[in-house]
Amino acid sequence: MTKLDRIVACLDRELRGERFRDDSHNGLQVANDGRVTRVCGGVDANLEFFEEAQRRGADLLICHHGLSWGDSMTRLTGLQYRRVAFLVRHNMALYASHLPLDAHPRLGHNAQICRALGIRGLKPFGRYHGTEIGWSGRLARPMSYAAFKKRVEALVHNRLQTMDYGPRVIRTVAVVSGGAASLVEEAGRAGMDVFLSGEPALQARTSAMEYGVNAVFAGHYATELFGVKALAGYLARRFRLPCETVDFRVPF
Repeated sequence: MTKLDRIVACLDRELRGERFRDDSHNGLQVANDGRVTRVCGGVDANLEFFEEAQRRGADLLICHHGLSWGDSMTRLTGLQYRRVAFLVRHNMALYASHLPLDAHPRLGHNAQICRALGIRGLKPFGRYHGTEIGWSGRLARPMSYAAFKKRVEALVHNRLQTMDYGPRVIRTVAVVSGGAASLVEEAGRAGMDVFLSGEPALQARTSAMEYGVNAVFAGHYATELFGVKALAGYLARRFRLPCETVDFRVPF
């Protein structure tokens, strides 16, 4: 058993949510009785995840997409009431980290994806709300774009959507997970061979075509599971608590 406030203080120090202008109210969003015996990580704070985490005996949930966005908690009615009531009824705390987990240089989705793909010399990339939340770098050696797509598909276990307008042999890659399709333009301006993100958008096709950059979209959910897994592993090592990640294999 570990005290909730110790874990929250550790996460706050590590993720430094105060550095970001974010619609998400990052940090502890719902408390429990102050004790933690098991942690579950998940991408989305929804009833599906809450019910599965409760079945596994978790009393602290770590989410990328939390419950509190803007004024979403002004009134606890409807679905929002059901979510909060479930957590309170089962004595489950909820900690959310949105942009801070995107941007983290070790535990973040984007850094984790870059390292798994063998992308080196990482530099901040992808300016959003005044802060870079992704990373760019170079492969150790040039490889075919077709081989790179196969590598990504094997990594995320998800079907890709691609915009194939760049070189057939690639070296430079930029990664911003989730719904970052608009940043294809930044990748084009930076001379990247490939931009990797979660979900496509129509305007991104125009940018990819006109800048001559390849764009690979591997799923919003799939690309944002990486940081959640890394954060769960970090807590397991730091506090010697059972920590696991719930993956619903959402295909988009």
